[in-house]
This record gives sequence, C-alpha cells and structure tokens, in this order.
Amino acid sequence: MSSKTAKPEKIRCDACPVMCYIADGNSGACDRYANQDGELIRLDPLTIIEKNVADGNPVVPFLETGEVWDGDVVQSKERFITAIGAGTTYPDYKPAPFIVSSNAGGVDTVTVVTEGIFSYCGAKVKIDTDRHLGPERNLVRANGEPVGHVTTAEYGSQMLSIGGVHHLTGGGKKEGRVTCETLLALCNGQAVELSIDGGADLVVQANKPPIVNGAAEERMRVGCGSAAVGMFASQWKDLVDEVVVVDDHITGVMSEHQAGKVIGWQETGIRIKGRRSTPGRYFQVANPGNGWGGTDLVDPLTILGDFNPKKAKPGLSLLMVSTTGEQFAYFELNEDLVPIEKDVPEALAPSIERIDENCEPALCSVVFMGGAGGSLRAGVTENPVGLTRSVQDSLTNITCGGAPTYRWPGGGITVMVDVTRMPENSFGYVPTPAIVAPIEFTMSMENYIALGGHADHVLDLVDAISANSGRQKDHILNGQRFVDAHANNPWPIKGKH
Repeated sequence: MSSKTAKPEKIRCDACPVMCYIADGNSGACDRYANQDGELIRLDPLTIIEKNVADGNPVVPFLETGEVWDGDVVQSKERFITAIGAGTTYPDYKPAPFIVSSNAGGVDTVTVVTEGIFSYCGAKVKIDTDRHLGPERNLVRANGEPVGHVTTAEYGSQMLSIGGVHHLTGGGKKEGRVTCETLLALCNGQAVELSIDGGADLVVQANKPPIVNGAAEERMRVGCGSAAVGMFASQWKDLVDEVVVVDDHITGVMSEHQAGKVIGWQETGIRIKGRRSTPGRYFQVANPGNGWGGTDLVDPLTILGDFNPKKAKPGLSLLMVSTTGEQFAYFELNEDLVPIEKDVPEALAPSIERIDENCEPALCSVVFMGGAGGSLRAGVTENPVGLTRSVQDSLTNITCGGAPTYRWPGGGITVMVDVTRMPENSFGYVPTPAIVAPIEFTMSMENYIALGGHADHVLDLVDAISANSGRQKDHILNGQRFVDAHANNPWPIKGKH
C-alpha cells in the first residue's frame, strides 16, 4: 500500500538572501511569499497593463480586486506583463521569472521581466516650495535615524536625497531598517514624516503638497527676485516709483535692474544691504528662513540702507514683495526719507495677484533611482555585459512597472523613474534590508539572441498570461491584476519607427 510523503512543516524560500523558513499558513519576513500547504506561493498578483488596440486609450480594469483571471484573452486589448508580482531571479544564476515574446508593429520583441532586489537605490524628493527647509548636506531623519540628506536646491524647489547603500547597509541595523521602510513608503506613494537637522519637520508624499512645520505649503516661487522684476516690470511702470522683490537667492531692485533701465525707470537712490552681483541683483540680503522670499526676514525694511538724498525725494513710493506674492508691503518716504508703511493702492493689487497666479502649486515629487548593473542581469543573459552594452546602445528599453525610465549615461545601468507613473504598490522589500522594484527589459528578438539571452525560456505573451493563471516556474502565483495604461506613459513595447 502506497503512502504519501508528509509535507514538511516549514519550507525554505529562496526569493531573497534572507532564505526564510516559512511554516504552513505563514508568510516570510517580506510578506511577499508564503507557505500554502507546503507550496511556496507569491502573495501579490502579477500586474498586467492593458489598453484598447483600436484607439490606444486605456480600458477600465475588470479585476481591481486581484481575483484570479479566468484565462480569457480578449484580442481587442494590448497587454504588457510588468515585473510587479513576477518574482525575482535570486539566486541569480537562473533565468528571469518571465521572458515574454510579442509582436509590435511587425517587429518580434522580447520583454524580460523581474523584480530586482536593490541595495544600491534611493529616492530623490523634489519639494516645490519657496520655504527654506534646511542647510545643504544636513542629515534628513526618519524616526530619529539618518536616512538621507539635503542636496542642491533647484529653481523653486528644495531637494532631498533619501536612501542609498550607505544608509541601507553602512550604519546600524535600525538605520538600515528605517531607511528601507522610508523608501518603501515614499515609492509606494505614502506619506512620510521627516526631520532635517537644523531645519524643518516635514511630511512628504508623492503628488501632494508638503507640510512644513505643521502647515501645508500652497505655492512655489514664480522665479527669483531678479526674474520677477523682469517678468512684471512693465506692469509696475508708472504705478510705483520703486519695486524690491525679496528673495533668499537673488533679490531684484527695479530701478537698477536692466529690465527697469530698458523701459526708462528713473533712479530712486535706494540702497540695499547685501552683496551686489550685477545692477539690480543682490545676493545674501538675509539668512535663509521661513520669512519673506525664503529668508528669515520678518520686516523687509531690514535690508534697506539710507536712501541717497541726491536722488530720493519725499513721497517716493516703494513696493516690497516676495517671490510668491505671499508677503507684500507698500511704503512712502517721509520728509526725512524714511519709508512709512501705507495701505497698498488698489492699482498695485492686480500685479501682486499676478505673482500669485504665476506661482505653481506646492508639490512633492518622488523619483526612484536604482543601479541595475549587478547580478540580476544574469536573469536576462548568460553574458551580463551584453545586456549592459545593449542598454547603453539604446537597443534595449528599460521600464519599471511599465513606466518610462531615464538612464544615466556612463557605466552600468542606473535608471530613474517617477513613482506616480507606476501602478499602485509597485515596490516591496526584503529585510536584508533592500528595496524590491520591478524592472523590465524590452528589445527585439534579434537583439536578444545576439546578446546571449535565455532563448529557450521565451514564452509567448498569450501563453504567459494563461500559464500564470495557475502555476509558473515552481511558484504558484496569486492570480493577476489588470490595470489601465497610464495616460501619459508611452506604450512600453515599440514597433517600427
């Protein structure tokens, strides 16, 4: 009489370097794989992007709940298998979980799909606000642990660099764990609380306004003070004698600025405390802060010296305004040539409102950045450098969850992707710690064979979708999730140009 072999109480998961032993009915440390009746199952559904073939418009997803697809292939829809829920190549000697062939515009193509385990990764957070958040190079912390730093400010935006291998692996265990949690939340579109040494407390979330020291920001600057003078000079002409646009970086003074000179602005004898750069442009009028124009100014008159009595006259009018229009004040010189604050004339109100109108909304943008030059390339080809060269020669297109990426020039494969253009919950983690991110390599079949790809493992797109409704490559996958193609994303597979 035959007897069935008893299934072990625990099974070993080889999906990442942690190599968890998972008891029946439980999941591993990453919550991505579980033991179901002695079989290793993938908990997240494989995500497939689809659109109508007829007009290229996205279709409404019919399986938003993640339930198992019934295997029906509708020919009116074009589909792209993303790496979200596909599984990884770890250990990396084996081919990628999905190597899928399709035809695009008469070109036979191959898409190699895998979830990469990234230790060399991070997020660049662009915060559109005129508010000073903290000095460059100062640490950014989450739950008290250093997870990044303030980096170079850009026009109207403060920039943070979060994550990276040194925070993930180079510090203590808690630093690595908190860094990984912070990156995962940011990249999956969740709100994250951060603090900057010597600076602000923040709440940042992709595609949401930042919250700085408990207050939601509303706008980013229209430009620096010099730019604002240039943009609105003609609108202030004949309405006021002098305009100063206060800015942490470049404060603009109308009567001295080239824009004022061109339209015949008269000298006013104004004097600015700061480092004069070129006519009408002043640096370092104050320290960075949360006051006027990103400075620490509460009273804008602080930056004014005595007016030149040879040029200034009593009654001379002065408008001082910030680069967002958030702060403004109107003054007239008295008999001693001292500015006295007055009510803003009605004629000047539209120009101040115009500054506000030209400011864009305050917003946080999150870009995931990762280096894919490591061993995951072995899941694509037996000769990993072949993939690198194919990418560098623009023969291979890289997407992340179907979203377009920017590849940095130079060695290796270093890519950036806007997380808001990816499907929801595209990212996972392993407690090594590292981020799990989807990555797809698409190329022509001819190029795939030329770079030494795993041609014996290529599966037709329709067959891959059908096979995945049950069992695929020794792992039972938890069904499929169909999502709309992002309206602003190009279709990941390109045909003839």
